[in-house]
Amino acid sequence: MALIHGGDTEGYRLEYGRLPLDFSANCNPLGVPEAVQEAICNAAAYADTYCDPLCRELCCALSQHLNILPEQILCGNGAADLIYRLALALKPKTALITIPTFAEYELALATVDCRVKKHKLEQAAGFRVTERILEDIKQGVEILFLCNPNNPTGLTVDIGLLECILKVCKNKGTLLVVDECFNGFLAEPQKHSLINKLVENDNLMIIDAFTKLYGMAGVRLGYCLCNNKVLLEKMSAAGQPWAVSALAQAAGIVALQENAYIGDSRKLIQTEKDFLLEGLQAFDIKVQGSEANYIFFYSKITNLAEKLCNWGILIRDCSNYEGLCSGYYRIAVRRHDENMRLLAALEELAGEHNA
Repeated sequence: MALIHGGDTEGYRLEYGRLPLDFSANCNPLGVPEAVQEAICNAAAYADTYCDPLCRELCCALSQHLNILPEQILCGNGAADLIYRLALALKPKTALITIPTFAEYELALATVDCRVKKHKLEQAAGFRVTERILEDIKQGVEILFLCNPNNPTGLTVDIGLLECILKVCKNKGTLLVVDECFNGFLAEPQKHSLINKLVENDNLMIIDAFTKLYGMAGVRLGYCLCNNKVLLEKMSAAGQPWAVSALAQAAGIVALQENAYIGDSRKLIQTEKDFLLEGLQAFDIKVQGSEANYIFFYSKITNLAEKLCNWGILIRDCSNYEGLCSGYYRIAVRRHDENMRLLAALEELAGEHNA
């Protein structure tokens, strides 16, 4: 099976005999919080019993953390699980996505033979979502997926435009699904979120996960927020009942208490992102977007990802994103020593390229 996402460290190990320095997956460089690790270990002692299929304690914790009702929350086996559940629950005939964006939207829609219309983000506009998208939200489009900040571009949608999109979707009978999995890395997350619009808009769904912000990619824990309880019930019925393990539920409950960890993470990301952006300027690299915890750029260095593999470094080659061509890449922001190692490798490769 061909892998289309970053983070394939096992594939690298099998090919090269060692683990790489992974810039291809955009997870928190601080790793899993210690308290979360302890919670997983403690929960393992009770793994001989079934987990709560309704995730009641976790939903209550999320309810308090997000200031919404528990019945507006559905937890799943990562954000991807919820995307597939949504497709199976609604079985839409027509959907709209932007390109480039996260591949799972289209893959999930393909499982129900949905016709996917594509709104191409233009390079001339810096790959940003602009008012042009409003023209594509037509009667009959049942779902619009928006990744905010977008993956791989790292760009947010202007909140005024986002609210306008929501209004147009409501008028056209379209469910707006906003993927906010990278929202927590923004300097002011609430200013880029539609969470305060949930109550008055049954056609709005927000998807988020513990994967990136809490460094819990291997735990597999995500959630969606929606005021349409009938839709959430359909999604719950569209998959297996024990989608979220007891270990994952325990991890999520404790993670929500890690306020200092989140504060430290945002400071580190901002500092190290500035360091990387300054360093990249020396290598004839054109940065396209970097609002989140990753940097999207274009490089003239041929086969850059492949060459960095030989240095023991994985980056995300974005050429398999629809709407992009070869030369586009994405790198996560990591710790200082790791970022220095990447820049050192890029300096060497840039020297070879310009020789």
